[in-house]
Amino acid sequence: MAVSRAGLAEWRFPGDPETRRASNPQEVRPLIHAEAAGGSPGEASDREWLETDGAGGFASGTVRLPRTRRYHALLLAATHPPAGRFVLVNGFDAVAETPSGRFPISEQTYPGAVSFPEGSRRVESFRTDPWPRWTFALEDGTRIEQEVFASRLTRATVLRWRVVSGAGPVSLEVRPFLSGRDYHSLHHENPGFRFEPEAIGDAVRFRPYEGVPEISIQSNGEYSHEPLWYRDFLYAEERSRGLDFQEDLASPGVFRFPLSKSDGAMILEANADERAPSLSGAVRRADALAAAEERRRRAFSSPLERAADDYIVRRGEGKTVVAGYPWFLDWGRDTFISLRGLCLSTGRLADARAILLEWAGAVSEGMLPNRFPERGEEPEYNAVDASLWYVVAVYEYLAAAKRLARRISAADREALQDATDRILEGYTAGTRYGIRADGDGLLACGAPGIQLTWMDAKVGDRVVTPRAGKPVEVQALWINALRLAGTRTSRWKALADRAAGAFPERFWKEDTGSLYDVVDCDGVAGTADPSFRPNQIFAVGGLPFPLLTGARARRLVDAVEERLWTPLGLRSLAPGEPGYAGRYAGGVLDRDGAYHQGTVWPWLIGPFVEAWLRVRGGGPDVRRDAEERFLVPLRAHLQTAGLGHISEVADGDAPHRPGGCPFQAWSLAEALRLELDVLAGGRRSAGSRANPDREPASSL
Repeated sequence: MAVSRAGLAEWRFPGDPETRRASNPQEVRPLIHAEAAGGSPGEASDREWLETDGAGGFASGTVRLPRTRRYHALLLAATHPPAGRFVLVNGFDAVAETPSGRFPISEQTYPGAVSFPEGSRRVESFRTDPWPRWTFALEDGTRIEQEVFASRLTRATVLRWRVVSGAGPVSLEVRPFLSGRDYHSLHHENPGFRFEPEAIGDAVRFRPYEGVPEISIQSNGEYSHEPLWYRDFLYAEERSRGLDFQEDLASPGVFRFPLSKSDGAMILEANADERAPSLSGAVRRADALAAAEERRRRAFSSPLERAADDYIVRRGEGKTVVAGYPWFLDWGRDTFISLRGLCLSTGRLADARAILLEWAGAVSEGMLPNRFPERGEEPEYNAVDASLWYVVAVYEYLAAAKRLARRISAADREALQDATDRILEGYTAGTRYGIRADGDGLLACGAPGIQLTWMDAKVGDRVVTPRAGKPVEVQALWINALRLAGTRTSRWKALADRAAGAFPERFWKEDTGSLYDVVDCDGVAGTADPSFRPNQIFAVGGLPFPLLTGARARRLVDAVEERLWTPLGLRSLAPGEPGYAGRYAGGVLDRDGAYHQGTVWPWLIGPFVEAWLRVRGGGPDVRRDAEERFLVPLRAHLQTAGLGHISEVADGDAPHRPGGCPFQAWSLAEALRLELDVLAGGRRSAGSRANPDREPASSL
């Protein structure tokens, strides 16, 4: 693997061995190339690429070509950004033809460890800069380049092919696979699928089902209508997660491109008729979209900042943060934690403003929703910490605006401060699920069957880590929120002082030099949960005001480093503790049971490193040591799972195999906050783009 100066990678693949030949090559699902499916963690088959459209839609897949998730698709559109997601174009089969014969450059996986056709054996190299790009080396010396990118101008996915080298004529056949399903579901052969196309200019359009977006495929290829069902695509990642893993897809026909005469281009769009029609051919339009998209990407200061842009998307008239790809939408807790790294550390204050204002109107009884359902149901108010993270994000936004001399209108300031006051008033008076300020000033919470903290896994009706009572990180957030609001008005200062005074007395555990995870467990006064978890780190790092300083703070940080730190973040429970699970694997029940019982969470590296620096004085030598110890291993992970991004979780046991979402907002956000803020000695970046998501005057 060679790494470019931009920090992105290029992989080169050796030729694959000879494979078995099956006896019936005429089937719709031919058995021509059979080989073992899967691969060990960290191999190219596990690496995934992501292209996002800025509205919640995206394209994704694997470096090795076969789709391994139900979410891997070329056109996955959000009809009500960022929700209402439909998978429209799942993938394609492609075959290049030269005077020497026919050479597949695609690959699918089917039951029985069957892969067809053998396109991956011809992948010579793969690059991610500025977007996914494969070079295929055919047996006769012909080399073909294939690239895919999502356009922010039109929310289209663009595919391009060109001949890099070789003698003689070269043509390409591309057979797309369509579905038209909810992105969490799977598709199966049925008589209701509408294969019939409509030709409009150089585009062929399909409407697979009533109520599903129209699919437009604009190309410079000649379309032949040859409808077929392709059966039993197998998705290895879904199988490993204990979910349904086989799907049937419809293929209406074939596009044929004379690559010797012209580059090939295919532009995939949902409801293209809702936008201005194309005024140029497919190749010219694809080239124009590519030029615009490359300019947009080159404007970012670093690959990390460019990756951060994938999570900031539209919601209504404002903005929000997608918690992770491929299966999350916007979650309140994730949004407000991520906002600091994605927006404030990078100087994207306009986006921070839009996000905070979009959520300000959702305060209800002091709470912000942790999740907006996808189909118009009522928002879910089931998190004690989401609202407190919002208060922290608001005040850090106001501080960043002051530092960077950005004007905030009186109306915006009033809306944000009113939202924070309503949160604190609701929590002080008492709100849902037993959330209330107790007599000692600390914040109590808890209700049977409800998971209120970020450790929110639930197996059936059982909350795995209920943490009812007074969780340690909730107190850190509560006291910080009160102190931040107290800088504006004295009404919150007395409560903050009372809570801060009670905190060390209630939580400090002298024999281990650490903090209890929860006190007054299940509302029983004087009880305490001694489980050694990472939540205690927020008493020293990750928030503006530490609750512990001096020798106690140093002992706590050292204990967390010794028992919880891994190169990918902090374990959610220390090895040796009751219930520790070192592997995040298996079916839904197994994974949910391990989610917060030892599984590593990369986003926690941010508060940990900040605490580590604070207890060591934070000087230049200390920051350099911290970068080498903690940030360098995290950077290496950018090339091991979701390319250019950081995973949601990893195994607690070595070698800490990544899992969960391969593209996770708060994981990347905390890495950015570390790099641009914490390890920079408090000198936050002003960012390179004041308004990166301007709406275009017209689409191409």
